Amino acid sequence: MEISIFGLGYVGCVSAACLAADGHNVLGVDPNSTKVDLINQGNSPIVEPGLPELILSEQLNGRLRATISCTEAIAATELSFICIGTPSAPNGSLDLRYVIRVAEEIGTALRTKTEFHLVVFRSTILPGTMEEVVLPAIAEASGKQVGKDFGVAFHPEFLREGSAISDYRNPPRTVIGEIDHRSGDILASLYSNLTAPLVRCDLRTAEMVKYADNAFHAIKVTFGNEIGALCRLTGVNSHRLMEIFCLDTKLNLSSTYLRPGFAFGGSCLPKDLRALTYLARKLDQQVPILEATLASNTEHKKRALALIAAQGKKKIGLLGLSFKDGTDDLRESPTVELVEQLIGKGYSVSIYDRYVALAKLVGANKAYITQEIPHISSLLVADIPTLLSSSDVIVVTKNSPEYADVLQQLCPDQTIIDLVRHYSDGNKLLGDRYHALVG
Repeated sequence: MEISIFGLGYVGCVSAACLAADGHNVLGVDPNSTKVDLINQGNSPIVEPGLPELILSEQLNGRLRATISCTEAIAATELSFICIGTPSAPNGSLDLRYVIRVAEEIGTALRTKTEFHLVVFRSTILPGTMEEVVLPAIAEASGKQVGKDFGVAFHPEFLREGSAISDYRNPPRTVIGEIDHRSGDILASLYSNLTAPLVRCDLRTAEMVKYADNAFHAIKVTFGNEIGALCRLTGVNSHRLMEIFCLDTKLNLSSTYLRPGFAFGGSCLPKDLRALTYLARKLDQQVPILEATLASNTEHKKRALALIAAQGKKKIGLLGLSFKDGTDDLRESPTVELVEQLIGKGYSVSIYDRYVALAKLVGANKAYITQEIPHISSLLVADIPTLLSSSDVIVVTKNSPEYADVLQQLCPDQTIIDLVRHYSDGNKLLGDRYHALVG
């Protein structure tokens, strides 16, 4: 393909060299004439292992060159990658001046072009920026229609400095956020030689992926450092500890616990976090991430209560009471706490939980249920139809196969609040009668 790359910084240079090495004709674009001259002389504007050799090779064979002219680049190519900076403003927001400027420049250049052109943003931008800022800027400047005259995609990059070429050729996955299938098909064709999973999604999801990645990486670094600080004060070898920690790829290094839903609870997580943060205070060691975890969990429970209250109805039915599906364990269940708050605020509450009902009769938690929370256990009903018949708002607190057909049993005036995203098609089936706690 004929490809232009706007921005000859880190991502732009690596992408340009690698795409040229894949056999495409690549034209780099940058207002900095020094960078343009370096590329045209076969030199790398940045320091990155293997990049100088790759740029020199592709410049000599005629597949890589650069220009300062946006008009020349758009006229000469069929696909443009945007790899410009999105620095922080003083208040922490993104400075989108360069994004808007390049979108307008590309739009102006497209005004006189008759062929379809695909514009692919790789710069890290917040969800909604493509739809609310980039697309309008290109459309207004070009006078053309997206999907008809030009295409748009968002394609986050996952390159690490020091291993960028290897990361480009061996990505963990390739993510394409597309405005339409035509745009996604063109971009996907560039990566037919890669074995990594190729994920195609909407623009906003693709924009958010990089932020989720980097936020999690930052949390992991900070978590490791806080644990390491406590290890130093308790005589534990932190590196040996983390070697052992990382051997668990079933829970610790896995997708487990990374599905957005309701708050955590149970007999272990709250208790052990409290003990660990108590130890830190005793040792006069600040551990803000560990401290904030419990506070964040509390805020999530508050969001659930606020969502229920926003419905303006007083008869609430809860599907699930224990902290985890398939168990009768009520210790520090966030649902028990939610029920306590609802009762205190004057709501009429009904609860269905098959496992807790059994435990009330013969389970290990029988004494706890009958002695510690009798006011809650008395709210248990025998089956789902009974719960539905006495509730205006049904709150789903666990992912149980038993709740699969509840949506089909609702009356027209009943509302579902899904705390765990049990129903992926809830919005489609119920419209504004379905409310999820998480997106």
